[in-house]
Amino acid sequence: MKQISGWGRFPVASGHERLAEDLETASIGVALSRGLGRSYGDASLPVDGDTVLCTRRADRILRFDAGSGMLRAEAGFSLWQLNQIFPQRGFACPVQPGTSYITLGGMTASDVHGKNHHVAGSFGEHVRALRMRVPDGRLIEVTEQNEPELFRATLGGMGLTGHILEVEVQLERIPSPWIWCETHPMRNLDELVTELRKASAAWPFTMSWADCTARGASMGRGLLTIGRYAEPGEAPAEPPRMHERIAVPFDLPSFTMNPWTIRLFNAFYYRVRGWRSLKGIVHPQPFFYPLDAIRHWNRLYGRRGFAQYQCVLPLERDGLAYRRFFDVLTRLGGASPVSVIKDCGAEGRGILSFPMPGISVALDLPNHGQRTQALVDALNAVVMEAGGRIYLTKDALTRPEDLRVMEPRLERFLEIRRKWD
Repeated sequence: MKQISGWGRFPVASGHERLAEDLETASIGVALSRGLGRSYGDASLPVDGDTVLCTRRADRILRFDAGSGMLRAEAGFSLWQLNQIFPQRGFACPVQPGTSYITLGGMTASDVHGKNHHVAGSFGEHVRALRMRVPDGRLIEVTEQNEPELFRATLGGMGLTGHILEVEVQLERIPSPWIWCETHPMRNLDELVTELRKASAAWPFTMSWADCTARGASMGRGLLTIGRYAEPGEAPAEPPRMHERIAVPFDLPSFTMNPWTIRLFNAFYYRVRGWRSLKGIVHPQPFFYPLDAIRHWNRLYGRRGFAQYQCVLPLERDGLAYRRFFDVLTRLGGASPVSVIKDCGAEGRGILSFPMPGISVALDLPNHGQRTQALVDALNAVVMEAGGRIYLTKDALTRPEDLRVMEPRLERFLEIRRKWD
């Protein structure tokens, strides 16, 4: 029996982890799988006292076609391992989420997305086959062709349709592993969103950091980052090495992350980074996964932990929803040092896949109990009014009744789940 949490360290459950290399055997009689534990909320937590299957030891490559880029690996094979092997051979994962410490099984169950969702879609769009143990005990190969309902329900299904044992995914051919990157300061939220959407029409990778503590005419000021894979003539000859630089050695006091310190940090960060535009070749690690360079960075929030919140707002239906969202966020003191806005493309084939056309907003919210719950309730009210939805992988606080309003697809998912379980 141990205490188990997600990366945000909130909430916490008591249970057992079954750690094994042989997922076929270890998955018998276990209700839920868990990878590296980097989802933020309660996605991979057991019911108190129950057992979860930990897949991280099942991390073997089963086959790879160097001509087509088709990779098949066990569910515990991580994106970090993939990045050690394939980019220098001319292939990369077609979707890069915000951390490389995530398994193929977790990427599938969350149907993760990245800075290129507007051109590449979610991870599930590139998955070709899954080997699964379904709830009646059978081991089956699941594809769009032979089990289309189960396949689509598993993409973004949060591990609730069965154990993912193996994943077959189409890798992307790249000209080099290095990144050509540009960063431009934005004076306010309207400029940031407008320029982000313009950039998405021309660049494969786009994202922005917004200062969610700034108010008035500067509300939402931030930095727009755009990029692409560098061509061989632009990039260094040596492949980039992935590494961890520093570690947070201990838990900071929980009061360290408060609205005043976050406001000071955001103001300092904007002044240092936002005084001019920058262009050039950058290492892929700080571009795709800036926080991976800091080990145990979740300790910055102290033992109380934090909740990450992410929503998508469909601007075609409500072009000013993002302003109302930030008005509520700033009025209720929703200070976040990590406030990321991205452009989203078409909805994926996963039945509960998160992105939809519009912009997504991701926030790190220090856990202050009922104050944080009240903030999430207020933000969700804006999301529901706009016709948006939240990202289940990062959710810990959304109320069931609110989720049902946001998710008209939920009943279809539950119908398929009931059929298999």
